[in-house]
Parts: sequence; structure tokens; C-alpha cells
Amino acid sequence: MTSLYQEQGLRLTRPRRVILEVLAGSTDHPDVIELHRRATEIDPGIALATVYRTVRLLEDKCILERHTFADGRSRYELAEQEHHDHFIDVYSGRVVEFRSDEIERMQEEIARAHGFEIVSHRLEIYVRPLKKRRRQRREAHGSKPDR
Repeated sequence: MTSLYQEQGLRLTRPRRVILEVLAGSTDHPDVIELHRRATEIDPGIALATVYRTVRLLEDKCILERHTFADGRSRYELAEQEHHDHFIDVYSGRVVEFRSDEIERMQEEIARAHGFEIVSHRLEIYVRPLKKRRRQRREAHGSKPDR
């Protein structure tokens, strides 16, 4: 990651290094507030404004990808080489990455059938737990089960 920073001609300051470290270790897609919270666990001196500026800079340099899901919050992940898609749990907001060669193949076929070539795409599928799991979770918290 540091070599990518140097290739872009950027100085790798301590706050930037910490923010990159947090992003590299994230399995979810944190928003700026969560990113700041995690970064200050490592270095309490990192200001929220620094996180905002760093995220903007990393996005401009294509080191970071921004996703804005249905909840409207911008969430971030390091730009990756391999394409993947996302499930977004509408109850918890949890984001799950997945890859399906079958879905990718179908998208290509559909685009060709309509006379197009896919240049880029994002697939976001909004999901909720299966009814049985929702019922178990509600019962555990004393709520009425689904009908």
C-alpha cells in the first residue's frame, strides 16, 4: 500500500498510514465516523477533519472506493483488483461481499443481447434475514414474531 501511495506522489503521513491500516483491516465498509473511531483507537490525535480529507484524497487517487448504499451514508473500501458485488442487510446495514461468475456471465449475455458492452457496473442486492432467523431474533429480544 505504501508503494501505491508513493507511485501517486503522496506523502504518507502518520494519520494517512493509520487510516490506510484501518481500511486494510476492515472486512466491512466503514463510513467516515466509524473510520475515525477505529483510527483514534490506534492514534487518538487523528482529527475527524483529517479523516474526511484523507478519504477524499484517497478516492480522488483511486486508492479508495466509495459506496453509497440505500441508507445514504458513504462507506469506503480499498480499491481492489477483483470485482465483487454486495448484499446489504436492510435491518442491520451489514454489507456482505460476494462474487458470482454465473451472475457476471449473465450480465454480459444480457448486455450483448441488447447491443451493449459492459464498461463498469455495481450490483447491490438489498436483503433481510430469512423469516425464521428474524423470528428467532425477535423472540430473543421479547418482541412478537412475524406473521
